[in-house]
Amino acid sequence: MSSISRGALCAGPMAAVLGAGMGAAMIAVPGEARAQGFEEEPTQLRRIVVSAGRTPVAAEAVGRAHTVISAEELETTQQRYVADALRKVPGLAVSRTGGNGGMTQIRIRGSEANHVLVLIDGVEVAATSSGEFDFGGLQVADIERIEVLRGPQSAIYGSNASSGVIAITTKGGIRNDLEITGRAETGTDKTVAGNVGVRGGGERFDIAVSGAWRQNEGFNISQFGSEKDGDRNATLNGRFNWDITDALSLDLSARYVDRKSDTDDQDSAWPPTPTEGLVIDTPGHNATKEFYSGVGLSWSLFDDRLVQKARAEYSGLERRGFNSGSMNGNDDRRLHLSYQATVTATTPDFLDAEHSLTGAIEWEREHYKNAFPSFDPSQIPGKQRDLTSYVAEYRGEFLDALFFSAGLRYDRNDQFKDTLTYSASAAYLLRETGTRFHASVGTGVTNPTFSEQFGFIPATFTGNPNLQPEKNFAWDIGIEQRFWDGRAVADVTYFNERLEDEIWTPWVPGVGSSPANMAGISRRQGIEVSLGVELLADLYAKGTYTYLDATEPTGLQEVRRPKHSGSLSLTYAFHEGRGNLFLDTIFNGRMKDSEFISATPQTRVTLSEYFLVNVGGDYRVSDNFTVYGRVENLLDQRYQEVYSYNSQGLTAYAGIKASF
Repeated sequence: MSSISRGALCAGPMAAVLGAGMGAAMIAVPGEARAQGFEEEPTQLRRIVVSAGRTPVAAEAVGRAHTVISAEELETTQQRYVADALRKVPGLAVSRTGGNGGMTQIRIRGSEANHVLVLIDGVEVAATSSGEFDFGGLQVADIERIEVLRGPQSAIYGSNASSGVIAITTKGGIRNDLEITGRAETGTDKTVAGNVGVRGGGERFDIAVSGAWRQNEGFNISQFGSEKDGDRNATLNGRFNWDITDALSLDLSARYVDRKSDTDDQDSAWPPTPTEGLVIDTPGHNATKEFYSGVGLSWSLFDDRLVQKARAEYSGLERRGFNSGSMNGNDDRRLHLSYQATVTATTPDFLDAEHSLTGAIEWEREHYKNAFPSFDPSQIPGKQRDLTSYVAEYRGEFLDALFFSAGLRYDRNDQFKDTLTYSASAAYLLRETGTRFHASVGTGVTNPTFSEQFGFIPATFTGNPNLQPEKNFAWDIGIEQRFWDGRAVADVTYFNERLEDEIWTPWVPGVGSSPANMAGISRRQGIEVSLGVELLADLYAKGTYTYLDATEPTGLQEVRRPKHSGSLSLTYAFHEGRGNLFLDTIFNGRMKDSEFISATPQTRVTLSEYFLVNVGGDYRVSDNFTVYGRVENLLDQRYQEVYSYNSQGLTAYAGIKASF
């Protein structure tokens, strides 16, 4: 067995059947098979979506809207950061402050960034201080696949999964084999990058270790001056699996990231200056160290009719920010313990059904400490809170056509009100016509962050220990259709969400900013469309489109969430799969953002729409070596994902990769 955590069971050998997907379109892509040099017709495999439940779930049985991005797709399109790959997923919005390494937020279906649970090899990686994960430093180098579940998943995963889950699995070992891979790359802004990986194993174990390095001189993320803002990132990753006996297995994972990103300050001088509220050149930077680890045991009895799993996970983050004239930072820790047992049964005489029932108990302790508590003695001690959860999930498969799942979770919080969440989903498959209907409904919660509860900056920001968790109710319904003899698959999904007790930060005279629960309901609704087509034997196209209507209780449009967004990708394999060409186009429509300039009466601005076009290709010059190159932002668009921050223009990269 492989990584076991929060209900996500990485299926070991079955991971090989996971491949590229668009929305719920989880077909074996013929173009990809030929790109690897195989001429025979591809086998239609029953892929597993591991993050969709407490136990592995076949893609066709998943009622929740989902997308899976494979390592092959990441490799073909030369993605270097996970955030860039997620731009092509329907329902997701990406906001990055400047270039690679800058603070990067991911929002699902109009949510806040801390409403998205992020798992790496099953370990939750969000900072306890902010409740969200900064995607700015997440490289693609060692990633096997990315799974995205859209809609509330709190009944399965708990707090922070109120709008969705992004589950990332890194590359594991190889049984009875050895593989060594490496890559070296250089390009614009004095970029230097490389990675090396070793994967191997024996009859009863496998191991994988990898390291990646990336640095660049950067560009000026401010609209003023000429100072460049660079980035440095070093990432180490390891996984180990051991079949102790035929029934008992152990898995280990560990990840360490050390990065430093240059930053510029927002001008908040008083009295106001002409650049007030805008980002100006300063010599600041953020230094971050991240460590994530997990260890699990899986015990199978009675021909796998009873499977028990126990797991311990730890995450730690140390951040230090050095701005002009000030320092800030925090130390975050999280310990998560879990046990679950799954019982399966079949009833061939009753609807030819398969059933599974899972029960789990989880305990978690989160800790937060202000690294520079000089403002007030009350900020010197660290803060911590505990959470105990009880989970039940049922899954049923009937007549090999109807798939149903339901989950229930009760969270006991020691800092605020206990919560009860639920979820249900269903999929119905008409194999004769290639039609699959899917739908889900559920609730989600997001607990207040430590910063929202206890943060303190005199006369500027004061935390609120009386905050209540944010509550989300959502449902979606969709249809997936295969056509053109299975060479194409389309999916259309409508979703509707209602968020209550949304936490915002109003200005309180004499106190400064202080978080509060907003009265009323924040509404989100929209449509997600995805299409994958094998145009020719070696030419494959993918497209996505999202319409989003996300508003606050006042009716104002939520910031940094475009109403219209989409993508179009083309990949072409040639010379019997030795070479590949790709074209990626990303569209981000107009969206609102906040403005902090007292000289103007407005509080919001409109950011213009933009297109990003990336092109590139690779060619295998021998059995062991491949050369490649790409151009990003081919149209040299000057755009803003976050108000007041510049984004990067045209860049070019070239490199070589090796495999032995």
